[in-house]
Amino acid sequence: MDSTGSKNKPNREAEDGSVATMEQPIANPPGPLAYEQEAKNNSRRKFLKTTGYTLGTLALGGALSSLIGCTNNSEEPTPTGEPGKGEEEKAQPRNYNRALMFLTQEQFRIVESATERIFPEDENGPGAKTLGVAYFIDHQLAGEWGFNGRDYMQAPFYVGEKEQGYQGRLKRREIIEIGIKELNNYSLTQYQKSFPELVAEDQDEVLKAFESDTVQLTTISASSFFKMLRTNTLEGAYSDPLYGGNLDMNGWRMRGYPGNQMSYTAVIDKDYTKMDPISLQDHMAH
Repeated sequence: MDSTGSKNKPNREAEDGSVATMEQPIANPPGPLAYEQEAKNNSRRKFLKTTGYTLGTLALGGALSSLIGCTNNSEEPTPTGEPGKGEEEKAQPRNYNRALMFLTQEQFRIVESATERIFPEDENGPGAKTLGVAYFIDHQLAGEWGFNGRDYMQAPFYVGEKEQGYQGRLKRREIIEIGIKELNNYSLTQYQKSFPELVAEDQDEVLKAFESDTVQLTTISASSFFKMLRTNTLEGAYSDPLYGGNLDMNGWRMRGYPGNQMSYTAVIDKDYTKMDPISLQDHMAH
């Protein structure tokens, strides 16, 4: 200990004969702010370093997984979905027209069964069910047609002549809903089964009873409901697929109808020429 009372560090002799302490004092020791800044820098460097490792691991893991399939050589990859359908589903996009906009599931099944008997599948081609006629009717009921948007629907209401068409206060969607319910009620009364559960012959008998007004309804005319349903069925089978029916234009193909052709100049001077039908959608490329 020296005369000041401080304890000296052990000395060592350098090669040039000078004496130096083991630890040299710092000329300008850093203050508290400098230490705090250094701690922040160390923390930031640590964060960036760790993040870099993480991101690098993810990138490397993704690249390696694409090469080795993320499985051991002894393990088979787990199949997803139904076998043999992956490529087919990718090639055929989903048809979002196949959704209900107005009818319930039960009402839809009744309409689908009834329209299939009105327009059944036979040797000439598909029936109403395959053509999606029930979807066409559902979409029409959800739109302006179902609301009688272009008809005068104000009172007074009188019983008109047949040539005058419908003269009542009920909208078309209401008539169809009532008719569907009464069609099913009649089936339950006569056969103790709902209309979709009946065999084809019994379904025909129920529809004939409505067509001939054998079924007496208080709210609507049974024959008027049948006539509207039959008209809707034919419209759905032969309208442009844009409206939900005539799936893949197969209704047109049965009739040899060319659809929405833009021009006939290429065949107008020729004998009868069979043409593939064209939908309104086909004009989007022009």
